[in-house]
Amino acid sequence: MSRFRVRRAAVVAVLLVLVFGLAVALAIQAYQMAGNYRAQADRVLRDYARLAASRVARQSATYVYWAVNPPLTALQHAYEMAPHAPPPRPRDVHVDMMEHELSVVPAIRFTFRMDLMTKDLQTTGEKLPVSVRQWLVDTLPVHARTVYDTSWHMGTVLGQPEGDRRYVGYTILRDRDGVLRTALGFEMKPAALGPLVVQATDTQKFALLPRPLTGGVQIDSMGSFIITDRYGVEIYRTPLQYTSAYTARDTIGTDLGDLYAQVSLREAMASRLIIGGLPRSRLPLILGLLGLTAALIGTALLQLRRESQLTRLRTDFISGVSHELRTPLAQIRMFSETLTLGRVRSDEERTRSLAIIDQEARRLTHLVENLLHFSRSERQTTHITPEPTALGPLVQEVIDGFTPLAAARGVRLSAAVQDGLVVPADPGAVRQMLLNLLDNAVKYGPAGQEVRIGATRDNGVARLWVADGGPGIPRADREHVWERFWRLERDRESSVAGSGIGLAVVRELATLHHGRTWIDDGTEIAGTRVVIELPA
Repeated sequence: MSRFRVRRAAVVAVLLVLVFGLAVALAIQAYQMAGNYRAQADRVLRDYARLAASRVARQSATYVYWAVNPPLTALQHAYEMAPHAPPPRPRDVHVDMMEHELSVVPAIRFTFRMDLMTKDLQTTGEKLPVSVRQWLVDTLPVHARTVYDTSWHMGTVLGQPEGDRRYVGYTILRDRDGVLRTALGFEMKPAALGPLVVQATDTQKFALLPRPLTGGVQIDSMGSFIITDRYGVEIYRTPLQYTSAYTARDTIGTDLGDLYAQVSLREAMASRLIIGGLPRSRLPLILGLLGLTAALIGTALLQLRRESQLTRLRTDFISGVSHELRTPLAQIRMFSETLTLGRVRSDEERTRSLAIIDQEARRLTHLVENLLHFSRSERQTTHITPEPTALGPLVQEVIDGFTPLAAARGVRLSAAVQDGLVVPADPGAVRQMLLNLLDNAVKYGPAGQEVRIGATRDNGVARLWVADGGPGIPRADREHVWERFWRLERDRESSVAGSGIGLAVVRELATLHHGRTWIDDGTEIAGTRVVIELPA
């Protein structure tokens, strides 16, 4: 049966460990899934940022085109009317009044006409520095060949010759042979692009992302953006700027001056863009649940270990009790058979046999009393009936009854009880406590020793003690000896039988009297002194 219980406990322990391993695997899987979900959400948000940057770039490009194209159309019309006349002055460039809101005419500093073949350049307006003229002559033909979009009929160039920032818009006319030959255009201040971006991204007309995604949130609440040129110089930035991991950049177009739009989505609004909201980290929850699982499994393993220890202690208890019962029963049976069969040779031997039978019967009675108390304690049905009890007569009664058991090992009993000491206690319980202490003192002490019982009153309490001349109890074990089934290592390895419940019964009975117990070193003799403190 014991081996079966050990095997069953081992199987249960292995299953609990496997359950914890399964919980760890599930926790790792859940963490990986949460991480994948978060990574997917981050990818979606970065895609949204790229979409927003593309929308800002496209919207800005459209407004730049609408603003730059009308002056170019006016220059082309003037050229067609007078091919050999100089380009019109900036103030003479007239555009359609319907497009005046997006007009860049007030920012034009000079107009020009250039033959791309001969690089002959004519300008009207502000006088050009030599560096600007040379930059325009060198840049425009190359830009016309590599970047100019004939479907738009316009192109723009942003440069800073000698640190002087210039923004040029131009269109190219074909000659009779269909070859792009004559470039017409103007130069304006790059700062004029800022108002165009403001109008392009007006919150009443434009949203960073499609409204079904944002629910109509205003642009300044959804995110921020910055328009820069290829040199990193800012053309425009929104009043509110957000620092975000969801940032993307897109070009407004090389044919529109190499402008760029950089958009940052506001992280606080990310939950609006992800179905079900932006996933939060599940690591604290997973670790908390895993820790709780580990704690529960650890508690179960601890309980299993304690149950296994308790099973072993009960087995030892049964073995010890059986051994303690077998010895007096064998003695009683042997001497009773001797008397029954008339094998005694003298009256003295008859008296000795009857004394041994009485002695072993007392031992059995004492052991049974302990077992009955232990059984009642297990069922939590132990009760006491306190009454005024004089300790002097009670101690003497216990000594008289226990003397035959002590005499069998040559142990002397003595008492020193303060006169008139009365305590409110259950006489039977006090008797049981004293008998248990005397039994331990005689059983584990040396033969021929003296065991002393004392009782005194001090500060409203009565202290009842039993001192022996035995080997003593190590300080580290003085609390353990009060536990049920617990025995000192030296006693378990010795031939002395014991149940391990004697001192546990003493402490339980003392507690029922609202008292306490402890162990001191022996005083007048070597050994141990066990003290019971009761209200007086």
